[in-house]
Amino acid sequence: MARWRPFLQRASSLKGMQMSDKLINPMNETPARVSAPPARLRSLEGKTVGLLDISKTGGNLFLDRLEQLLREQFHVANVVRAMKPTFAKPAPPVIIEQLRGTDAVIEALAD
Repeated sequence: MARWRPFLQRASSLKGMQMSDKLINPMNETPARVSAPPARLRSLEGKTVGLLDISKTGGNLFLDRLEQLLREQFHVANVVRAMKPTFAKPAPPVIIEQLRGTDAVIEALAD
């Protein structure tokens, strides 16, 4: 009982005090900007394609094969490879900048 005494003393000193209620909405209230999606590419030939590895096991193997197919069958001009430091968080701005000039981006998920 002795260890609870400081808490009980504080609680009893609050009796009779008027406490206000303030409700806070935990949802994100930032208005979303809606925009039209970019036009679909008619072909990948001559395009630059970004391949984003999210750092899950096996993602690099998938992207290695995909890169090969993109070059051989779809005749892409360039492939830009980028890798997130962790799959648990969004890509940092430096990764986004690496992929910004590409015509398309493919994100790999694997385990």
